[in-house]
Amino acid sequence: QVQLVESGGGLVQAGGSLRLSCAASGRISNYAMGWFRQAPGKARGIVAGISWRDGTTDYADSVKGRFTISRDNAKNTVYLQMNSLKPEDTAVYYCAADLWGATRSLTNPNEYDYWGQGTQVTVSS
Repeated sequence: QVQLVESGGGLVQAGGSLRLSCAASGRISNYAMGWFRQAPGKARGIVAGISWRDGTTDYADSVKGRFTISRDNAKNTVYLQMNSLKPEDTAVYYCAADLWGATRSLTNPNEYDYWGQGTQVTVSS
């Protein structure tokens, strides 16, 4: 079992950048890791995922070219670098972990076993 704690959210102007961090209580080397987000009145959706096996990544079309997911297994931490932020990126961002998760399932929230409490990201226009 692993506990996840997100940090790095906040208020930023459109065009700005933020880096989210997700610190795990245990080793994450065997976990696929994902970032999801949920805006008010909307369903939780994928932002980005990264495999445990070879670091393969997958992104929502809306963030491709602007966001980058990465992982540091030595620090048991996953990051989400967010650049060129837009008001529509405003949401609560959640980190999630999927033990031995399949690369083909990186974007499926139903595959993830553990979730953090979320961190608010607000982008002003």
